[in-house]
Amino acid sequence: MSKNYFSHDTAIVSKDSSIGKNTKIWHFSHIFGYSSIGKDCIIGQNVMVGPNVNIGNNCKVQNNVSLYKGVTLEDYVFCGPSCVFTNIKTPRAFIDRSQEFDSTIVKKGASIGANSTIICGVELGEYCMVAAGALVTKNVKPYSLVIGAPAMHIAWVSEAGERMDKNLICKRTGKVYEEKNGNLYEKSI
Repeated sequence: MSKNYFSHDTAIVSKDSSIGKNTKIWHFSHIFGYSSIGKDCIIGQNVMVGPNVNIGNNCKVQNNVSLYKGVTLEDYVFCGPSCVFTNIKTPRAFIDRSQEFDSTIVKKGASIGANSTIICGVELGEYCMVAAGALVTKNVKPYSLVIGAPAMHIAWVSEAGERMDKNLICKRTGKVYEEKNGNLYEKSI
């Protein structure tokens, strides 16, 4: 039976994993068992997925990213080069804490910048943007732009990823947003 995805000759894809149509898995990447990758994804060079990781459709995971057990990426998530996910908050090499792995959820359309670190147990909201080099230690609201260590909200971004000014209008699409109770929503017309 032929596969409906591409994997480079140097990639290792476990037979116990599920890979969607038109997904591309590049050089030296390793997909461990019981992981699921949706359709039309790009898994860059030297990426490690799993075991038991779920990646939605149309995601882009750039080079040198490790997605450990407990990480879920919903559809259209972007992981920049060398961003880091953890799965335990208090690691020790000499203590088995594998039963304590914490989950991390990255919601639809979120973007994570290069060399940022996501501490386990958080949720990154829909269409949020984590700046390159940020250290995320708590939940990130939908449409929030966070920077720094620890990451802090500095602005709102649109679904298209454009930083918005006080008028909350996306320069790229013209969509209008509104802020209510510290959260951002697309404005109903």
